[in-house]
Amino acid sequence: MTGETIVVTVKPNSRKGPLVEVADDGALTVYVREPATEGKATKAVAHLLAKHLGVPKSRVTLIAGATSRVKRFRVD
Repeated sequence: MTGETIVVTVKPNSRKGPLVEVADDGALTVYVREPATEGKATKAVAHLLAKHLGVPKSRVTLIAGATSRVKRFRVD
């Protein structure tokens, strides 16, 4: 299992989104308009994160936090 692990805080149902904010300490907050039901927000976050990092969305995989606002993704 290679790649980098990225921890993000998700803000679903956000009017501010879609947006990726990077804090001064490097923490990522991802705002998406999708609701936090049936994995819609998680799917939107993975897509937005791939776009933000400039990688294909197939290379971004959720590894922890499927039902949490704090999620960990692996980027290969």
